[in-house]
Amino acid sequence: MKTLKHDPLNLVICGIGGQGNVLASELLGSILVEQGWHVAVGETYGASQRGGSVMSHVRISADKELGVLIGAGQARIILGFEPLETLRMARRYGSAETEVIYDPREVYPLGVLQGEQTYPDEEAIHRELTERCGRVYRVRAAELSMEAGDSKAANIALMGALTALESFPLSAEDVAQALRGRFSGKVLALNEKAFDLGCRAMAET
Repeated sequence: MKTLKHDPLNLVICGIGGQGNVLASELLGSILVEQGWHVAVGETYGASQRGGSVMSHVRISADKELGVLIGAGQARIILGFEPLETLRMARRYGSAETEVIYDPREVYPLGVLQGEQTYPDEEAIHRELTERCGRVYRVRAAELSMEAGDSKAANIALMGALTALESFPLSAEDVAQALRGRFSGKVLALNEKAFDLGCRAMAET
């Protein structure tokens, strides 16, 4: 288990409904608690249906009881499942000290699909993220999960990438061990491969 370099450590996990970001926050939260950390997890939903914005606040401390909400500009890590949602969270919660990991694959909202809105260029999103935040990592989690065998495992690939950050208190083995305790058979094999690919992707950045 790693040490906690920032106490509390504030993590924002964001994306679109149906991408598995809520499951990721719940899984990470449970592993952190099992490791002995004090953890507060809160979620907000922009829309209840699949496709709406979803954000989780995960706050971690060695010994403090924490409220669930992260203040503006107070996120140390943003884990983004969708680029525009990542940028929205960076504008609100990011700072020069924030580390960002995000999947650059766009998920177009209904207004864009209907031609009523324009989706920003992903390179422009990346530029603004690098201007607002300290370190920014692109991890093509959707592609990695397809390589592993199922696009639904993108959340697991991003969890693998997250463990590569020195500022995050769980190691790759901490999470891998938890995956082995929660899944079995083909599902475990899929998740293990996606997780490993996420870890490797960060090593190559």
